[in-house]
Amino acid sequence: MTDVRHVLVLPDRDAAEEVAEELPDRFGVREQPQLVRDALAGEDDAEDAQWLVVVEDPDRRLDRTALDDLAAEHEGWLEAP
Repeated sequence: MTDVRHVLVLPDRDAAEEVAEELPDRFGVREQPQLVRDALAGEDDAEDAQWLVVVEDPDRRLDRTALDDLAAEHEGWLEAP
């Protein structure tokens, strides 16, 4: 069985940091989520970057719908697997 990785796409760093801070309380995430800057293709301006919150889910216990709802609260979404 392979580990599951969830990727939440957020509009900016502040939103990504807020989501990362909420994950332990709302979902019991034990490992610190990884924040990754994702520059949009062809864009050099730092303002045109999305941020990704990467959450490892080795036990496959996180609810994808609830993760998507959390991302949506911050104007983002959960990337399809």
